[in-house]
Amino acid sequence: MDIDTRLLRYFLAVADTENPARAAQRLHVAQPTLATQIKQLEQQLGVELFIRSRAGWTLTAAGKVLAAQVPGLLAGWDRILRDTKSDASRAARVLRLGLVHSAAEGYIPEIIRVFHRLHPDWQVDIHSGGWTDPTAGLDEGDVDVALLRLPFPGQDGYHVRELFSEPRWIALPENHPLADREDIAFRELWDEPYVASPAETGWWRDYWMGLDSRPADTAIIGAIARSTDEWLNAIANDFGVSFTPASTARTNAHPGVVFRPVHGIGPTRVALVWPDASEADPVVRYFIRCCTDIMSRQDGRRTS
Repeated sequence: MDIDTRLLRYFLAVADTENPARAAQRLHVAQPTLATQIKQLEQQLGVELFIRSRAGWTLTAAGKVLAAQVPGLLAGWDRILRDTKSDASRAARVLRLGLVHSAAEGYIPEIIRVFHRLHPDWQVDIHSGGWTDPTAGLDEGDVDVALLRLPFPGQDGYHVRELFSEPRWIALPENHPLADREDIAFRELWDEPYVASPAETGWWRDYWMGLDSRPADTAIIGAIARSTDEWLNAIANDFGVSFTPASTARTNAHPGVVFRPVHGIGPTRVALVWPDASEADPVVRYFIRCCTDIMSRQDGRRTS
C-alpha cells in the first residue's frame, strides 16, 4: 500500500491539535480540504483514526498507534530527500538559492560576483518562489539557502539571519480616494477590500493584509492573486488594495496602480534562511558571509 506523505502530515496536524480548524490554519489549507484528506487516509488504511465531535477530534486506538510512528517516518523521509538533492547539487557544483520576489533582488548580481571570486567553478541556481511558495523551495528541500521575507510559515524550523527591513507601503487603484495622499494612516485602510494570496498560504496572507497589527475580523478579501501580474491587474481593476514592500514602487510600476507610504504599521524584514542540512557546508557558509557582508556595507552607506 502506498500512502501520500502529505496525508500523513495532515493527520499529524489534526492529531496534535485535536481541532481541525486550528490544524487547517497551521497547514495553510481550507478546513473542508483537510477533512477530505483525513477521510481519504482512513479509507486507504481501512481504519477510523479520529472520533469526531463538536468539541473536537480525538484519536482512536488505531490513530494513537499511527500518531506514535509517523513523526519518525516523516523526519527520516525529509532527511533522505534533502540529502539526496543536496548531494546531487554538490556533485554538479551548484549552489541552489531560493528567492522570494523583491527580497534583496538588487543585491544578487554583486553577491554572485563576490561568491565567484572564491568559487569560480560553481554555479548559482536561483529558484524564485511564487505567491504560493513563501519559502522559495526550502520546505521541499529544493534550495540550500534562501532570501525570504519575514515572517513566513514554518520559520522556527530554520536558521534565520535578518539582514534589513523596509517599510510596508500600500498599493492602490489610481482612482482610489486615498491615492492623492502623500501619506496614509493604517487605520484608514481597515475597511478596504484586499487583493490577497490564496488561503493555503495561511498567515503569510494575513501578514500582507496587515493582520499582525489589527483585529482579524476587519479583513475583507476583494480578490485572490497567485502571481505578481495577477496582483497588479486586480488592483488596477479596483478589486482591492494590498500591502507591499516600499521597493515594489520602484520595481513594479503598473498602469492604474499607485504606491503610497503608510504610517501605523511595522516594516517588512528580509532574512537569509537555511536548513540544518546546510549549516556545516563550507560553500553555503561562504555564500551566507557574502550576503551579510555586502548588505551590511550597503546599509552602512544608506545610514551614513
